[in-house]
Amino acid sequence: MFYIGPHLSVAKGYLNMGKEALKIDANTFQFFSRNPRGGRARKFDPEDFNALENLMKEHNFHPPLVHAPYTINPASEVEKTRNFALLAMKEDLERLNLMEGFMYNFHPGSHVGIGVERAIENIVSALDEVMVVNLNIPILLETMAGKGTEIGRNFEEIAQIIEKAKFNETIGVCLDTCHVFEAGYDIVNDLDEMINEFDRLIGIDRLKAIHLNDSKNELGAAKDRHEKIGKGSLGLEAIKRIINHPKLKDIPFYLETPNELKGYGEEIKLLRGMRE
Repeated sequence: MFYIGPHLSVAKGYLNMGKEALKIDANTFQFFSRNPRGGRARKFDPEDFNALENLMKEHNFHPPLVHAPYTINPASEVEKTRNFALLAMKEDLERLNLMEGFMYNFHPGSHVGIGVERAIENIVSALDEVMVVNLNIPILLETMAGKGTEIGRNFEEIAQIIEKAKFNETIGVCLDTCHVFEAGYDIVNDLDEMINEFDRLIGIDRLKAIHLNDSKNELGAAKDRHEKIGKGSLGLEAIKRIINHPKLKDIPFYLETPNELKGYGEEIKLLRGMRE
């Protein structure tokens, strides 16, 4: 099954996101757990959510991916910053425990001067605090482009976090095609090499989601600038290889391209036509 969907806003409710996805022939979607720049999560409405669940079952949706806000930084040692990250993640995961099959994705954070090793220790400590034995929510570390002092710019850093975390059975990875390309992985000319390195360092079984984006910048730029599908440095041929690769094709794909709903619909139609 080719699962592909857009990034939507939860502001108008859960069921509305499902309806919007159906309008553009999507069978999954992603949304922020709260305002991407921070703030409180939207009040949970069980009836609205149950209506979404029924719609997803009826149309064979893959469970959505819930994205943590950009502002959390579990790598930080600044008390206020760290406390917000822990609070937001705990609240999000408590809510997700009510949502069967949903996955939770977050940016590992930035070391802002304390160094990679110490930052990884902080991320692991945060995961150990927010994850509990009875938590069955897959928590995904997103691969990053390497902008500034970002952690997760290479597979080695992601692997270290997973290896050191106490409850790592449900920790997975969300691979962002724009990010890995700008981090220096040449997925245009040697996709297999990237996949093999991921498998060797992390394990392909931990790859649970793919952010499918083109890139405004060249290989290794480390700037994190997403582009519409086929309009950037990856191009349509590389993206076609990604969505049809035997080791990737059954993983759900989530678009984070600079689009509104209509644009996402056009991209989904294009990608479905490229599927072999």
